[in-house]
Amino acid sequence: MKYDDASWHYGGKYPEALSRQNAYTHAGMFLAWALVNDLGGELHRRDQAEALASLRARRISPGQYFSQYCDGKLTDEDLNGRGNAFARTYYENHYLQDYVSTLASALDSPYHVEDTWENFEKISRVITRRFDTWAADRHKH
Repeated sequence: MKYDDASWHYGGKYPEALSRQNAYTHAGMFLAWALVNDLGGELHRRDQAEALASLRARRISPGQYFSQYCDGKLTDEDLNGRGNAFARTYYENHYLQDYVSTLASALDSPYHVEDTWENFEKISRVITRRFDTWAADRHKH
């Protein structure tokens, strides 16, 4: 299952002045959060161990990791079972609204968000709150 693909973004009403690399930032931030929180798929631990270590050490940005090691596609292979369960609920329904309200409300578009660790920290706090609520709700049932 494919949750997102950078080509879906730079193929439409994408701002002409921006590099295509900017289309990788939003999904890269989500994937980096999942990987840092042990919700990543075996693929990353097995095949991308060195790159994953660079991401965790913040030597490579979330968007760079996503473009270089995921070909700009966020799929169910990128996440483990728990990560996929959360992504099906959150990424598909609420993530982009949270991303825009947290990082892009004062910008020309969501694609203008800089691929920085400072921005990652901001959105990471929001995703973590959403995850904690989701996990608590699942635990009740």
